[in-house]
Amino acid sequence: MTHSQSFETFVRCHLHAFEALGGCARELWFDNLATAVAEHQGNLVRFNPRFLAFAREYSFIPRACHVAAAWEKGKVERAIGYVRQNFWPLRSFADLRDVNSQARRWLQDFANQRKHRETGQAPDERFQPEALRPLPLLTPDYRDRTEALVHKDLRLTFDGNRYCVPPRYVGHKLTVKADSSSVMIYDQMHEIVRYARCWERGQTLGAERFQKELYAQMAAAQHSAAQQRLVLLVGPVAESYLRELAGTDRSLARQVRELFELIRDYGPEAVTAAMQKAHAARAFGADYIANILHQQQTRREVQPPVRLRQPELHELVTDPLSLAAYDAFILQSRKECHDLSSSETQSTQSDDDEPATRSGHHRSSE
Repeated sequence: MTHSQSFETFVRCHLHAFEALGGCARELWFDNLATAVAEHQGNLVRFNPRFLAFAREYSFIPRACHVAAAWEKGKVERAIGYVRQNFWPLRSFADLRDVNSQARRWLQDFANQRKHRETGQAPDERFQPEALRPLPLLTPDYRDRTEALVHKDLRLTFDGNRYCVPPRYVGHKLTVKADSSSVMIYDQMHEIVRYARCWERGQTLGAERFQKELYAQMAAAQHSAAQQRLVLLVGPVAESYLRELAGTDRSLARQVRELFELIRDYGPEAVTAAMQKAHAARAFGADYIANILHQQQTRREVQPPVRLRQPELHELVTDPLSLAAYDAFILQSRKECHDLSSSETQSTQSDDDEPATRSGHHRSSE
């Protein structure tokens, strides 16, 4: 069962039949349909050139029925009526795949197992697969094929529907190939994306998937442009600073926005100097730079000296003291403590050994 009567669908139905039967007959007869027969005048038949190429690939001889010669095709018409009367009634189907799945089960379990009224045999018993010719090793590609332009909205049109592709293919012509179940989109020989074939009309497939990718690329491009602008304003130190900043858990986009605000408030030169100080201190973040700039720009008031009640006290001058003496004193104290602890340890060990020595002396005297 198919939704289409195109040449590609017609040939694919032959391929399905050859595969199911396990071979191809020497002759195939056709009822002058335009897909196979281009012109028929008396006994002269002109076949469709594409169909002749297909017959050549599978090595069968095409035959066209004579016009108004019902005896040449009566059994075929009767078989179609049998399918209509025995398969279709009282059935419901979800889609084309479901129709064909039920048809295959019906053929296997019922139609091919019944005893034929004229031959007296079941079709499976009468079938002789050894009479068929073998199929070629390579199956030709007879999928529906067309070239489609990708528009700015990431969509290309095929079979009344719109299929989305990645943003990098906007403005390109891509190859669309389709069979009864799948739609495949190619860039030359490379398959880009595959969809389940939709037999409805006016549908858009894959929009959510590839629009998210487009938005992500747009955001990344904006971030990249902003970072380049920051490097141009601040200088090379911004590039290394941003690289280190990207390794933290901070949002790089937000940090870049805050750095631009600092440039607007303090100027690029001040931000460059503050960024160098922050980089040297391994402090990565716009808040560190803002703190440095605030300290540099904030004016510090000089506090006046303390005035004492007695004026003569202001004349006193103290001798400068060196802290080296305090360091030496502390080191000497630590050394004395260490020596004291060592001597106490040795004395403790000698006291413990004394009873053993005395007991040994008594034993020797005894």
